[in-house]
Amino acid sequence: MRIGLLGTGPWAAMAHAPALSEHTGLDFVGVWGRRPEAAEELADRHGTRAYDDVDALLADVDAVAVALPPAVQAQLAVRAARAGRHLLLDKPLATTAEQGRAVVDAVREAQVASVVFFTSRFLTRTDAWIAEQAGAGGWFTGRAAWLGSLFGGDSSSPFADSPWRREKGALWDVGPHALSVLLPVLGDVRRVAAAAPGPGDTVHLVLDHVGGASSTVTLSLSAPSAAEGATVELRGETGVAVLPDSSETTVSALVRAADALIDAASTGRPHPCDAAFALRVTEILAQAEALLEGAAG
Repeated sequence: MRIGLLGTGPWAAMAHAPALSEHTGLDFVGVWGRRPEAAEELADRHGTRAYDDVDALLADVDAVAVALPPAVQAQLAVRAARAGRHLLLDKPLATTAEQGRAVVDAVREAQVASVVFFTSRFLTRTDAWIAEQAGAGGWFTGRAAWLGSLFGGDSSSPFADSPWRREKGALWDVGPHALSVLLPVLGDVRRVAAAAPGPGDTVHLVLDHVGGASSTVTLSLSAPSAAEGATVELRGETGVAVLPDSSETTVSALVRAADALIDAASTGRPHPCDAAFALRVTEILAQAEALLEGAAG
């Protein structure tokens, strides 16, 4: 599969470009970015070509990977799908339901494959745990906490100055991770029963799932570095299950996501983390955001 990369920021450089370069089933054709000099630098590092024009890149590939802010990603994903290109996208798919629906509609109309990179779903041990708990069933409640220290005051992360993260906060940055684990196990969210703010960009959610279970979710990018980490705990008829740690790298997880895209494109079978699933995550986060804004107003 010939694939191009849209985006040249830290995430593209740290994760996407290395994964596309090392994947034996991909021909990494080139890079396009909003900053041509960054595209040149990233392309040179990985022995591929920099493109000045996004449509020229789309003309030379079968698929694109996107590492751009969600609103920009959504626009370019629609453009790529309409050009008949398969999509390896990032979370969140978009930051409004309307943007997300536009991507899903374009994917459906063009009959292209889509995979959205929810990191946890492409970690081998984590994915196996999710499948095991989904098969067990009988869950009464769940609790998820995704805490980062990006805005904690002592962060040296290159993502700390990300404008969209500064604007949208933990709800949209790490919220998709929590939902990607909870939804396959507890079922879709019937409603966001409550949403409340905490320190910094911290938010607390109470979710009502269609299967009858409830869950609570705490999200933050403002935690002290000593407090950061991700936990998921489920309680039900079979007892207590806790999300295991994983030592896999992001690059290896992205390689698995590319595997999933190749499979979906060749078989026509949608992947569980396709654009439609990512849209549902976007809709849930938008509901939570509306509740938070209502409480603030």
